[in-house]
Amino acid sequence: MRRTVFNEDHESFRQMLRAFIEAEVVPRYDQWFVDGQVPRDFYKQLAELGLFGIEVPEEYGGAGIDSFKFAAIQTEETMRAGVSFGAAGAHVALGLPYLLDLGTDEQKRRWLPDFVSGDTMYALAMTEPGTGSDLAGMSTTAKLSEDGTHYVLNGAKTFITGGVLADRVIVCARTSPSKPDDRRYGITLLNVDTSLPGYSVGRKLDKLGLRTSDTGELAFVDVQVPVEDRLGEEDKGFYYLGKNLPKERLSIAFGAYAQAAAAIRFTKQYVQDRKVFGQTVASFQNTKFELAACQAEVDAAQAVADRALEALDAGELTAAEAASAKLFCTEVAHRVIDRCLQLHGGYGFINEYPIARLYADNRVNRIYGGTSEVMKMIIAKDMGL
Repeated sequence: MRRTVFNEDHESFRQMLRAFIEAEVVPRYDQWFVDGQVPRDFYKQLAELGLFGIEVPEEYGGAGIDSFKFAAIQTEETMRAGVSFGAAGAHVALGLPYLLDLGTDEQKRRWLPDFVSGDTMYALAMTEPGTGSDLAGMSTTAKLSEDGTHYVLNGAKTFITGGVLADRVIVCARTSPSKPDDRRYGITLLNVDTSLPGYSVGRKLDKLGLRTSDTGELAFVDVQVPVEDRLGEEDKGFYYLGKNLPKERLSIAFGAYAQAAAAIRFTKQYVQDRKVFGQTVASFQNTKFELAACQAEVDAAQAVADRALEALDAGELTAAEAASAKLFCTEVAHRVIDRCLQLHGGYGFINEYPIARLYADNRVNRIYGGTSEVMKMIIAKDMGL
């Protein structure tokens, strides 16, 4: 399908990244899958490629490119190969926007160089065991000390991508009670050093999919966070979260589309090689019809993802548009990957085959970043319903 979203610079980056994945990731990926995470030194390799600093201003060691398109290409290429970069996506997509948008000049000088180099890996901690998508209902608290020098952080978070290996975590905590007419008021963002006393990592969660991305539970017991590590203004954290969620949801939408495209690629190769009843699976009319229908859906999802990507780079992506893109692309990926697994027969259920891993990885797309039901609520509200 003809595309206009990427230029020659983007395609040169794509070829460089594809070669890196084939040489450095594919041969090691099976072991990472077994280990349940990528080794920490791999993040340093990504940093040396410049992947962590693309959107970071040059004065802090980055490339200063204000575009999400290079991150989108990274998503396409990892999905194409049936691999992932572990929690590196969370480091950039979830951590960086808050540092860039909310960090003071002093904070950026202090934090961004190590972010770019991979010496400090980031995670974002929003979700709590009892609240899920209801972020306004969080109970983790951060109380300002009497002398005003630090916040005392108490509470717990769960489902934190990259939370096991992270050096710093942007934690959402309640600093003031909510208002009767505004449940979202009173939340503050703190950039928490994970080496602080009272900070601990609980279980490394055993997930159905995304097995090379460490996901953990975090606990805070009287963690003293310096006030100079607060991001943005006190009590306005929910507004900041809402501002960045469309970008996160576009990232999920793009990943889902790329997974569906990869599923077709893997399945096409499989059915052309696999023989049953004396002929290749690809020669059956049902196979051709199934893959043709899948391709049509992926073409549509690609168009939706590309349109949202252009809107994001132009600063015009709305919450409803991002929700629509996430809802559509994740639902398409669900249908396409399921049909592609069916064409693999019993082998589709074996983790040795990329389609099995894609099937498991894809399922969370309709849950994290806001469930499909939440996306529908956002879209309906935008419709005036």
